[in-house]
Amino acid sequence: MTNDPKTTSSVHPIDVPEDQPPGRLDKYLAGALEDLSRSRLKTLIEEGRLTLDGVAITDPSAKLRPGARYLLDLPAPRAATPEAENIPLSILYEDEHLIVLEKEVGMTVHPAVGNWTGTLVNALLHHCAGQLSGIGGVERPGIVHRIDKDTSGVMVVAKTDRAHQGLSKQFAAHSVERAYLALVRGGPKPKEGRIETRLARSQHDRKKQAVVRDPRSEHGRHAITNYKALHSYGREPGQPVGSPMASMVECRLLTGRTHQIRVHMAHIGCPLLGDPVYGKARTFRKITNKDGETLKDFNRQALHATILGFTHPLTKETLRFETKPPADMQKLIRFLEGL
Repeated sequence: MTNDPKTTSSVHPIDVPEDQPPGRLDKYLAGALEDLSRSRLKTLIEEGRLTLDGVAITDPSAKLRPGARYLLDLPAPRAATPEAENIPLSILYEDEHLIVLEKEVGMTVHPAVGNWTGTLVNALLHHCAGQLSGIGGVERPGIVHRIDKDTSGVMVVAKTDRAHQGLSKQFAAHSVERAYLALVRGGPKPKEGRIETRLARSQHDRKKQAVVRDPRSEHGRHAITNYKALHSYGREPGQPVGSPMASMVECRLLTGRTHQIRVHMAHIGCPLLGDPVYGKARTFRKITNKDGETLKDFNRQALHATILGFTHPLTKETLRFETKPPADMQKLIRFLEGL
């Protein structure tokens, strides 16, 4: 297969012989298209890039149709190394070994499908030009932890291999202090506690994480969140005293799994306000305060990484950073105070 570098994608017809035995679609395509791995084909199918008679097929396990012509829209290959981009950053601390910053809402950490540019890595390659010693043999910033695209807050990034290794060991040992502020529906019971589960990719939606229900299962990854309700807002209609409409909860991570806080809070019946994946958006937008205002304009999970504390891997100095939630979340807090 070849792609015209001037185009962003190319369409490849795949004709299935009439006498081809039926089977899984992705398995057949992996054999017919030797340049693409089965996992890569699975991703392309799930992105809706495979069509049959003009209709997108998004299930890799779908049955192959003998005699059919499929069309695969194959994206042009991208450079393996992200490009530097002059994007403003909110720097909290910086030396020759590492950089601590406040990631803004809407910024993805790593380049990926749908976000090849405008990421934190692109910004750091520009900001740290000439200062990176070559993480893993490639001049790039050392990302040791991540924050979701629509979550704001404090992050630390390594500039050198030694700093990267030292920070990675602290995260692996769970010795890094990480606290998040979350605005949730209802209120946790008890008001302070520990959520300990295993998390795995949802069997119903591969974009979601889910709690593994079987306590004996080794499936998924161990996840621990300590939480504490800091404030409560309003009172749930028809419910007894002590049943708030919303709460501010401090969540402290002992592990750092994908979507961990969002999944854990939904698991105990307190989904994050505005969360489009794990929350109930319609219910959330129906909340009205005493001034008749609604929450229709808040369209992301109400989560902010407020505290990050660690030992400097080279100087051994104790560093701790704390930031306030961004303007949109502060506006949401004022709204909740009016319930």
